[in-house]
Amino acid sequence: MRIVKFLAAAALSAALVVVTDTHRPFGANVPALGPLFSPFAGFWQNAEPVGREPEWAPAFAALQAPVQVAFDERMVPHIFAENLHDAAFIQGYVTARDRLWQMDFLTRAAVGRISEIIGEQALEYDRGQRRKGMLLAAENALKGWSRSPDETALLQAYSDGVNAYLESLSPADYPLEFKLMGYAPEPWAPLKCAIFFKYMAETLCFRSYDIPASNTLGLLGPELFGQLFPEYNPRQSPIIPETVEWGFEKVPLERAPASSPEMMSGPVRHRQLPQAPDGIGSNNWAVAGSKTATGRPILCNDPHLGLRLPAIWYEVQLSIPGLNAYGVSLPGVPGIIIGFNDQIAWGVTNAGHDVLDWYEVEWADEEKNTYYYDGKPQVVSRLVEVINVRGRQEPVLDTVKYTAWGPVVYEGGGPGQSLAMHWVALSTPEPKPFYEIGTFLRLMQSQGLGDYVDALKGFESPAQNFAFASAAGDIAITVNGSLPLKRDQQGRFIQDGRDPENAWYGFIPRDQIPRVANPEQGFVASANQRSTGQDYPYYYNGKFDHYRGRYINRRLEQMDSITVEDMMALQLDNYSILAEEGAPLLLSLLDATASARKDDPEIEALRSWDFRFEKEAQAPVLFSRWLEETQRLAFDEIYTREDSMELIAPEPWLLLSLLRSEPGHSIFDIQGTGAIETAYEVAVQALESVLKEDLLENWSIYKNTHIGHLARIAPFSIGFVDIGGFGEAPNAIKDDHGPSWRMVVALGEPVEAYGVYPGGQSGNPGSPYYQSMVQQWAEGEYNPLFLMKGPEDRRQPVRFTVVFENGK
Repeated sequence: MRIVKFLAAAALSAALVVVTDTHRPFGANVPALGPLFSPFAGFWQNAEPVGREPEWAPAFAALQAPVQVAFDERMVPHIFAENLHDAAFIQGYVTARDRLWQMDFLTRAAVGRISEIIGEQALEYDRGQRRKGMLLAAENALKGWSRSPDETALLQAYSDGVNAYLESLSPADYPLEFKLMGYAPEPWAPLKCAIFFKYMAETLCFRSYDIPASNTLGLLGPELFGQLFPEYNPRQSPIIPETVEWGFEKVPLERAPASSPEMMSGPVRHRQLPQAPDGIGSNNWAVAGSKTATGRPILCNDPHLGLRLPAIWYEVQLSIPGLNAYGVSLPGVPGIIIGFNDQIAWGVTNAGHDVLDWYEVEWADEEKNTYYYDGKPQVVSRLVEVINVRGRQEPVLDTVKYTAWGPVVYEGGGPGQSLAMHWVALSTPEPKPFYEIGTFLRLMQSQGLGDYVDALKGFESPAQNFAFASAAGDIAITVNGSLPLKRDQQGRFIQDGRDPENAWYGFIPRDQIPRVANPEQGFVASANQRSTGQDYPYYYNGKFDHYRGRYINRRLEQMDSITVEDMMALQLDNYSILAEEGAPLLLSLLDATASARKDDPEIEALRSWDFRFEKEAQAPVLFSRWLEETQRLAFDEIYTREDSMELIAPEPWLLLSLLRSEPGHSIFDIQGTGAIETAYEVAVQALESVLKEDLLENWSIYKNTHIGHLARIAPFSIGFVDIGGFGEAPNAIKDDHGPSWRMVVALGEPVEAYGVYPGGQSGNPGSPYYQSMVQQWAEGEYNPLFLMKGPEDRRQPVRFTVVFENGK
């Protein structure tokens, strides 16, 4: 055994030499190797043998009573406390024990503080985060949360628990990344919880298309733009069934229509700040007992986020008198975000509504101290951002100007190039009894449909589709959050910042947001598609899915006597309606020509394809490339200019619609050829181009799914995962995005629940629990989720129990 340990240690030493020499985090300089390899304070201290039980059982004066924590075989903590304060304290403590570096790094990144760790390489990233106002967003959220005594106490107790763990560490005990990157963790505080929450809001609702849409409108003109960018897909299957009637009177928009929103002086030359990737989304659904084999509802959720190590989720059970819930938390935020108790289950997907608009600022003086608003000059407020940069003796100062709309994120470059941002996540919440943290606290305590409805009233941002099921037999879904009240078309393009009439009209009243309970169809579901049909009284715009939701609704409508295994299979389903509609259409265009490619082996394989993106299949590669190349040729007016300005391209559903119904549309004429092409020529040329490529690899190799380390440290990453899936299939796995947590909950006595995520409970690369569930996740396996009835419950294995005493 000693020689095995020695060889393992030598191998790890060699690997870390490679890390420090060739895999610098974000390109950063690395610390001195002496401290890193010190046997007393270096990486040796971070090794965690399999099966080691804890050597700690500390007591805390902050605890009001003893707390028992049972750790199961996957090191999930099941926390049993006498009160909410103690449960939150220990949740903070054990989360920090497993994820301290992740918590510290992500909160620094969110507010633009990475340069102080790694130097100049991150300076532009930090500038962008500062100009967005991410710290201000968190501060404003905390102002709201602080009005709620329950949430304030919960946040403080959680923060105290994190700090209790932090205070127990010496530098020798710091997580490995701190040593490798040469910096130390900071104390935690409720503000950092708010920052982490806003980091998620940035991921889910910062996306906007105003700038590229305005440029594209200017390029194409209103008529062609209207043809290529309709807002509603007639084949859409919305979240709220179109049979639902809206039994309310619409709030009138009393202000006069504002001036034309597209008052741009010319194209915007600025490059957009980084946006969430296209296709990021999630699935959730709940089926009523009338459609299940047991007669009890089943709820499922699989949020699709970036695939990262450490994983974005942290499993936990929280149990106090009157509350016993299990699920996943965000490491940095108290409570459970997605989960269940013995009576109800809930899950979330992103709503996709546009909650961020851009306004052109016209300066009233050369120094840009004033801007025109409501017919007269207004003075900007200034915030001097101090950016500390590692390796510099003096910080970088960046002055951000704030207008009535929000921060001037883009400034300079001539007329029409200064743009202010109005984002719902920057706003201070209006006074109310509770806020987002309170929503999840109340969901954990919920016993039925009424509790669920009440719990959602405090949640504002990022807007989410909350699915619900209860042991009593109810199912429901609510498109929940602060949804801007807009006039028709408002927010699609950059608006005139001089005119206050371009402001939102408020928010859609909470009793009129899209929701449904116990629909006749026997299920509710969302997959980031449009919230409603066209008969919904209010206008909204945004980014919506067009295929996953249709397929999930179709399958749930077809299914009966549903089992847990059926629901797992639907989460893992690689079938795509995009392929079902797109592949035969492309083949029909090919068959209508004289092309000799009709009988090629690759084409024959495509003809017999079942439209599933399985990992070993080759047909998905040809289809994806053929469709992509067809898109680029069809819309070459846009793609040939994408290097000079930000533009948007029509969505695939629109391309298929034109190929199907208008093959002679002028958009198919390829620029500069001298001929007049139609959809037929475009499809053939695209195929010829694709068949010149090497398409021998299977779908898994082509897709190249990988799970990267947060700091881009390659040896701490998983470079390739052999797996199927497709962004437009329920199993929406892409190269570095996919199901970040799969959960299936069958309500009953007892509750039957299963889940898995692509990572492990530990954030330590030296731990056996760092990536312990990745293979399970890739193979479509699930773990039973053990909702313990008490600390002595042994219906499933428990590795050990730790008792945290109250006292010194």
